[in-house]
Amino acid sequence: MILDKVNYIYGQGTAYEACALKDINLELKDGQFIGIIGHTGSGKSTLIQHLNGLLHATSGNIYYNGEDIYADGYSMRSLRSKVGLVFQYPEHQLFETTILDDVCFGPMNQGLDKNAAQLRAFEALHSVGIPEELFDQSPFDLSGGQKRRVAIAGVLAMKPEVLILDEPTAGLDPKGRDEILDQLAELHDKQHMTVILVSHSMEDVAKYVERIIVMNQGSVMYDDTPKNVFRYYKELEQIGLAAPQVTYLMHELQEKGFPVSCDATTVEEAKQEILRVMSGEHAFCSRTIHG
Repeated sequence: MILDKVNYIYGQGTAYEACALKDINLELKDGQFIGIIGHTGSGKSTLIQHLNGLLHATSGNIYYNGEDIYADGYSMRSLRSKVGLVFQYPEHQLFETTILDDVCFGPMNQGLDKNAAQLRAFEALHSVGIPEELFDQSPFDLSGGQKRRVAIAGVLAMKPEVLILDEPTAGLDPKGRDEILDQLAELHDKQHMTVILVSHSMEDVAKYVERIIVMNQGSVMYDDTPKNVFRYYKELEQIGLAAPQVTYLMHELQEKGFPVSCDATTVEEAKQEILRVMSGEHAFCSRTIHG
């Protein structure tokens, strides 16, 4: 997907006119796991609603598989079946009497018969870890994390090529958050699906994504790997963001004289870097004593 000089103005021509996106140029490559971060009002939610045509750019073009989605005759319905969007608190969209029926809704809306839709629903529910004995229960009897997974399954059942999630772990406890993100990472790895994750958690984007897009006042501020983006932690702080906690820890260790690299963005990376330095110091001490 390519965004070419995309601009979006809310309330154009009114007293409340506000520019939400400014000259956005992005190429979202197939199979990537992408994180989008930014302060409240930065434009990240507006941006993702353009990706499946929910919002129409005020100016500029968006191309999906080489086709201009704003061209006459282009099927937005077809686009939305390929680019699935899971909103924040998607469980509020659950409405059917059973979990299975709820997940079947999307595929049947695509024109599949009930049997084919149920096969899709079974596969999607299994992929997000919902046990089969729950399929005939009401979605409203589930826990918050389970409802979130059912809502995600409802989008997965439509077999999207791109899965966009707006704060999918908001309001969940740490265990529920980790379970959902681990399952998304597994789906990405197994199905080579493009996943776009909007999140306020720097730890989550550092752990799971391979590319971070930082939005600030409607523009792209940074677009790079997590390591490269979080090197600008002081600049991120100036726009109301931060780096993962381990980034600050590594800088503190370095300031206290430990020769660690500050590129670690996850707990595991920090652990390996600290062990590397400690083993090096141990070897140096051993050579000094025996020398």
